[in-house]
Amino acid sequence: MAVFLSTFENKVDRKGRVSIPASFRGALDQEKSTGIILYPSFKHACIEGNGDERIQEIVNSIDALDAFSDEAENLQTILADARQLAIDSDGRIILPSEFVEYAQLDGVATFVGLGKGFQIWEPGTFMEHRAKNRERARKQGATLQIVPSQKRVVT
Repeated sequence: MAVFLSTFENKVDRKGRVSIPASFRGALDQEKSTGIILYPSFKHACIEGNGDERIQEIVNSIDALDAFSDEAENLQTILADARQLAIDSDGRIILPSEFVEYAQLDGVATFVGLGKGFQIWEPGTFMEHRAKNRERARKQGATLQIVPSQKRVVT
C-alpha cells in the first residue's frame, strides 16, 4: 500500500480546483488508484481522502459489522458521502462545493499525509488541531510500538 506523508498548502481557485501534492499523486499511482476518493470527516472539520485500496478496506470493515446495526448504518454514511474524483492532466481536482463549505476552505487548502490516507484542512484550523494533538501527546506521554513490516516472499 502506498503511503501519504508530509503537509502541503495549495491554493483553491474560485471553481474549487486544487492541485494534489505530487507525492500524493505518486502514492495514488503506486496503488494504481483510478482517482482520488474524498468524504467529510466524522471527527473534524476537514475532508478525508484516500485511494482505491484504502476505501476497499473501509468497505470490508463496514461489511464485517452486523448489516442491520446502528454502527454499520452510521459508518455507511462515509460511502454515501464519498466522491471519487478524477485528477486532471495538471494534477488537479475540483472539490465539490459542499466539501469546500464543510472544511471552510477559503482560497487555501492544507493537505496532511496520514499514512494510508490524508486530510484536507483550512490552514488555521489545522494548525490549531496539530498544536492540540501535540500537547495532548506530551501530556499523555505518547508511545508507539513499532510493528515490523511483513516481508514478501518471492517464489
